[in-house]
Amino acid sequence: MTTTTPGKVLCIHPDDDMLVALVDLHPGETVEWAQQPLRINTPVQRKHKVARHDCVRGEILRLYGTPVGRATTFIGAGSAVTINNLEHYAPAPEFGSGAQAPVWSAPDVTRWQQATFQGVVRKDGRVGTANHWLIFPLVFCENRNVEQLRDALVRPLGYGQDDDLADFTRSLLGGSTVSAPAASRPFANVDGVRIITHQGGCGGTRADAKSLCRILAAYADHPNVAGVTVFSLGCQNAQVDMFKAALAEKNPHFDKPCLIYEQQKWEGGEAAMMKAVVQDTLKQLAIANEIARQPVPLSHLRIGVKCGGSDGFSGITANPVLGLVSDRLVALGGGSILSEFPELCGVESSLMARCVNASDRQRFVDLMHDFEIRAQAVGTTFADNPSPGNIRDGLITDAMKSAGAARKGGSSPIVAVLDYGEVANQPGLALLCTPGNDVESVTALVSAGANVVLFTTGLGTPTGNPIAPVVKVSSNTDVATRLSELIDFDCGSILQGADPEVLADGLLEQIIAIASGQQETQADRLGQHDFIFWRRDISL
Repeated sequence: MTTTTPGKVLCIHPDDDMLVALVDLHPGETVEWAQQPLRINTPVQRKHKVARHDCVRGEILRLYGTPVGRATTFIGAGSAVTINNLEHYAPAPEFGSGAQAPVWSAPDVTRWQQATFQGVVRKDGRVGTANHWLIFPLVFCENRNVEQLRDALVRPLGYGQDDDLADFTRSLLGGSTVSAPAASRPFANVDGVRIITHQGGCGGTRADAKSLCRILAAYADHPNVAGVTVFSLGCQNAQVDMFKAALAEKNPHFDKPCLIYEQQKWEGGEAAMMKAVVQDTLKQLAIANEIARQPVPLSHLRIGVKCGGSDGFSGITANPVLGLVSDRLVALGGGSILSEFPELCGVESSLMARCVNASDRQRFVDLMHDFEIRAQAVGTTFADNPSPGNIRDGLITDAMKSAGAARKGGSSPIVAVLDYGEVANQPGLALLCTPGNDVESVTALVSAGANVVLFTTGLGTPTGNPIAPVVKVSSNTDVATRLSELIDFDCGSILQGADPEVLADGLLEQIIAIASGQQETQADRLGQHDFIFWRRDISL
């Protein structure tokens, strides 16, 4: 006996050749979409795709209304579409006439027109969502000194977190599980003392050393940072002068405290140097503490949008909600940055059509082409971008992943196309060339000026950042429940009929609370402060 079960599949776009399974489907049952029944012939896992019709070998299949793969064998109607019968396919980008500027119907943002958040206003008028003191090395040899300074400052200044795992260890050893009381915070207006450690600065190419210095300079100049303590060994590729030059290039009027210590030039040994560093940093923290938050309009928010640990629902729920939030902020005069160029493969033409400037259309194509050439030079391609987790949860080609990932950027015009390490310095949506690697991408989004990062995930990820809050948005309620310690906002209710517009408003309200310092992200609660800069060898 065959049963009909509406509501178990979803058609994203009328032109699609595939349906998305919302639940596990079994041979013999019949599902229905738009009053069109489809008999299931093979098992189809939840989040995966099922062919709407017979597909011949070589046929190009669409999802989200765009080509996402080529059939490698016959796929019968009602059969699962898998890596065994579909391969990556992306159409070549088309410039079009380019004669007209993109036309955009901006969303109604009347509700948000007078809204504000409690921002940190710098002397030059730029606004941060936090007031952090930042410590970092110019070379990996100084990581230990960075960590020493963190340990000397973070807990004594009241920024430490409860260590439940250490308490658990003590309990197993028969000791006391009572932690020391948290220290009071003498610098109440300083949100945190944060560190960056890394594996760069020496032993690699001079180009990588310059790239690292540009990223570190961008972090020092970021409006979320009050000042920096910098460690140098002395003999490395990333010289102090290289960092200073990058800082001057980033901001010729840079006027924040920048304490630099070069160990090989220090008289008296490391211990004496570290005591001087602590004293000097405490003096500057007292000055940073004089800055208090004040209400500022939402036009001062610049979000970075990113996905990681994506699944077959990401492009249906969480990513479109981020797109709606992005459009709202752009309409309010704010900024948004869309990254991950390997995950824009196959949707280049639609993005190019949204570029305001012809030069940006050409630059986007050039950066994508250069990235692909670099990938091929080390024996890989964009087609290798989907991870085993992506594939297991329904994203079986890079073009399929890209078509859903691009929805994070909403529909607004694209005002700039940036390379890794460049800064978005105007309102509107910008494209930023980064790899798909979670931390390399978030690192660049923040260096480009994002003062909040929105990060969607279908599988769960702990990724955070040292200086900018990273808001984790789940594509499905299962992961939001099972990994609740990682997730800040759940979009899974869309699969049960919730209105994405309502969720976008709810997410924007939460962003305002986080940007105001009134709510902590889960990544910050966990102390998850990741930093990896992209060595241009290649990274997918």
